[in-house]
Amino acid sequence: MNIIFYRYDSICEPDYIDALKAVGLTIIEDKQGLSENTLSVDSKIAHLGNLIADHKPLFVFSINFFPFIAMVCERIKLPYVCVSVDCPVLEIYNNAIKSPYNRVFLFDQKQYESIKDANQNCIFHLPLGAATVRLDATIGDTTGYDYDVSFIGSLYTEKDPYGELSLPSEISASLEEKMQCQLQESIYGLEYIENTITDKEIQCIKDTDPNFYSSALSIRNLDRQIAIDDYIGYHITAMERIKLMNLLADNIQPFNLDLFTGSDTTVLSKHVRKRGLAKSFTDMPVIFKKSKINLNTTMRSIRSGLPQRIWDILGCGGFLLTNYQPELDMFLTPGVHLETYRSHDELIEKANYYLTHDKEREEIALNGYRKVCAEDTVLHRVIVIIKTIMENMENNS
Repeated sequence: MNIIFYRYDSICEPDYIDALKAVGLTIIEDKQGLSENTLSVDSKIAHLGNLIADHKPLFVFSINFFPFIAMVCERIKLPYVCVSVDCPVLEIYNNAIKSPYNRVFLFDQKQYESIKDANQNCIFHLPLGAATVRLDATIGDTTGYDYDVSFIGSLYTEKDPYGELSLPSEISASLEEKMQCQLQESIYGLEYIENTITDKEIQCIKDTDPNFYSSALSIRNLDRQIAIDDYIGYHITAMERIKLMNLLADNIQPFNLDLFTGSDTTVLSKHVRKRGLAKSFTDMPVIFKKSKINLNTTMRSIRSGLPQRIWDILGCGGFLLTNYQPELDMFLTPGVHLETYRSHDELIEKANYYLTHDKEREEIALNGYRKVCAEDTVLHRVIVIIKTIMENMENNS
């Protein structure tokens, strides 16, 4: 059976291609999204339509949701299956989400709850997973430790549209105070901001940026959500990651914190060892394996779900210390498969504890690895997707 896989160079595409092949599907790649030239939507629609006519696929698949694919598939009554790996994904609020031929799988339950009523029985909650076969092959027989505590990822300073805004001083001061309160109140999410940000502040953010995302084709006005997630959320994430790197590096001496990032690191403590970028497919799995502690701090716009970094660390057999997320207890057990922190003090306390308790740390890392291999691989997720599609088809026949 054929499926068409729309590609645009998401880092997750190869793992889903491998998993879809493993369940017996033949992959026809639509590489229009990989083109260095900007192609019109009409040309993408025409190309996809021709591929569908030539190969008669069971469904079209993509990482994240593309409205134009949904429109093509609805026109010809063909299922469109997509898996979110990012949050927020504003495209899921496009009117095309209403197509009865969509099968949309979202990893963040809060995001799922925000959109499920727009297309009941066609939108699902599904966590991410680890490509353990690929990770095992990359790690090989790697043993021992090169790093005490490590973090691989962006500081988000270069991805922070809020930092580029020229807001009035009184608005800027008010939002800064609210963001500081959010950081003090909880280790995840944006609930304090949601409850305190004003319509005036949202409108000011919108008016200040000419590239503010338009709600014209969306199922509802998204101004509030965009201001909070895409501006405030990114800025708080940058503030938090800088603070945590400095705090942890200064309080685990004589142990070291190694940061692998392409972000500007001039604002970081001298105790943070700046390592530059780590290549995702070659360097990252080995670093996860050879770190005594791998740190995760989830970007704030991921309200409840577990980001890919969590699954990748566990899938490499690495020990994970992560901020608590509301969905964590649905899939993993703190103290058994990984460790969590709910405050900055707890982060420092647990980092120091596990740096000096090797046996406990290594047992937890092994438990996490075994759990992911047994229940939480990308292949497990693809099997759930295929079963859901088939059950959906039977119920609608």
